[in-house]
Amino acid sequence: MRSALFSAENLEKESDQPGMRLQNSKMLKIELNGEAMARVGSMVAYQGQVQFQALGSGGLGKFLKQKLTGEGVPLMKISGRGDVFLADYAADVHIIDLEPGDALSINGSSVLAFDSTLQYDIKMVGGAGMMSSSGLFNCVFSGYGRIAITTKGTPVVLNVDAPTYVDPQAAVAWSASLQTGYHRAEQLGLGTLLGRRTGEAFTMSFAGQGFVIVQPSEEPPIQGMGRQEQQSGGGGLLNQLLD
Repeated sequence: MRSALFSAENLEKESDQPGMRLQNSKMLKIELNGEAMARVGSMVAYQGQVQFQALGSGGLGKFLKQKLTGEGVPLMKISGRGDVFLADYAADVHIIDLEPGDALSINGSSVLAFDSTLQYDIKMVGGAGMMSSSGLFNCVFSGYGRIAITTKGTPVVLNVDAPTYVDPQAAVAWSASLQTGYHRAEQLGLGTLLGRRTGEAFTMSFAGQGFVIVQPSEEPPIQGMGRQEQQSGGGGLLNQLLD
């Protein structure tokens, strides 16, 4: 049988070392010898002796936070020995190596998989979340290991060496050490009162030393509803508690 489909670039990529690697730009391969964590429903294929266990948001504390905030990562533990292939609606996949002392704040919807050696928690986005439909909370990862994230399109990594502003729906992840805030980008005036809008009412601001990963895609929220309220009923409860 002959076809361009069977070209080398489409064949499974083998390695002698266990762990995460890109099968291609849209698919992650984990050569498993132990365990790893992945987004629920992200497995597209596997080979070998592999077990999958649903974990909710990764523990009781994180589960309660997710129920209150609507944020977090619905997780499953993958364990055993074999090859596991993961993807998320053909989004681009990127691997980041974290080392001791590193901390990455990431939109939970962009987390695909990570090594079980990493620690993570759900934390409030300082200064920006209350004004944003992108959510009040992010997942903050630290420790030593690899994490695979997804973006819709090829991202740009901005080095924060000057005041930096990003649309909340386009901000995928950033250095956890950065200070975040709220910045009104749209100028108020008679046109605004008459209903003329630029679509850029506000942005997230970043200051300090670090980087921001920005995807070339925005996910407009459902009219009148923030993302945390779309994902669960807990966002409204949290807002009531904060009012």
